[in-house]
Amino acid sequence: MKQTVNKEPSLANKAASGIFVAVVLIGFLWFSVSSIGLELDFSTLYQYRQRLWEGFLMTVIISVASLFVSLVIGSLTAMGQNSRILIISYFCRAYVQIIRGTPLLVQIYFFYYIIGTAWGVDNRYVAGVVILSIFEGAYISEIIRGGLASIDRQQYEVAKSIGLTPVKTLQLVTIPILMARILPALAGQFASIIKDSSLLSVIAVIELTQTVQEISADNFRMFENYLFVGALYFILTFGVSLLSGVLERRYNHEYRVNQYL
Repeated sequence: MKQTVNKEPSLANKAASGIFVAVVLIGFLWFSVSSIGLELDFSTLYQYRQRLWEGFLMTVIISVASLFVSLVIGSLTAMGQNSRILIISYFCRAYVQIIRGTPLLVQIYFFYYIIGTAWGVDNRYVAGVVILSIFEGAYISEIIRGGLASIDRQQYEVAKSIGLTPVKTLQLVTIPILMARILPALAGQFASIIKDSSLLSVIAVIELTQTVQEISADNFRMFENYLFVGALYFILTFGVSLLSGVLERRYNHEYRVNQYL
């Protein structure tokens, strides 16, 4: 019996399929807009280009800052949940359950207007980054904890038997395996950070969504404004997906190489 080999689709096939999907999606949108007699005019957005750029840039800054802080929180919480000190373990588990069990919008109001006021945090941007990081950190901690739990203990035994130091084991075994397994989930969470940052508009953080809300109140072109801002968010999240793919291939390669060490 011959063994069938799955061939990689040709570049032309990929391009044709991509164009077909794009045409179908654009056609669906065009038909929906035309059927209700809506005439879209994006030209009015040009005069707000500076404000849109500033809002876009602020969204990027908030998202990147929250990404790094939430990674730190998530990593510490993942390790804390496995701690043998019950107080630390219970505290970390309670944090994860409470944050994951309540909506982000409720947390924004609670942390900013109650906790923030009590502790004198009056900078909306700093508060926004902290709130978003606390929320996303709970989800990232579960991703990291699950990734660590999935690593076979035999990998560490092999590393110890060939004389690898704890630092080398972390570098050559733990990190490559962990990153190869959690990168897709982390990429999805980082995309969520970008989208969830739009909710910070409720505390008047002037990011992309808040900027578009103000523009909509001025030019009364709500559909055009929100379609445009949706495209900008898609550009950001799609960029995260592309970067994730590059990193995933890199760590998968490192993982395969280290299996032979």
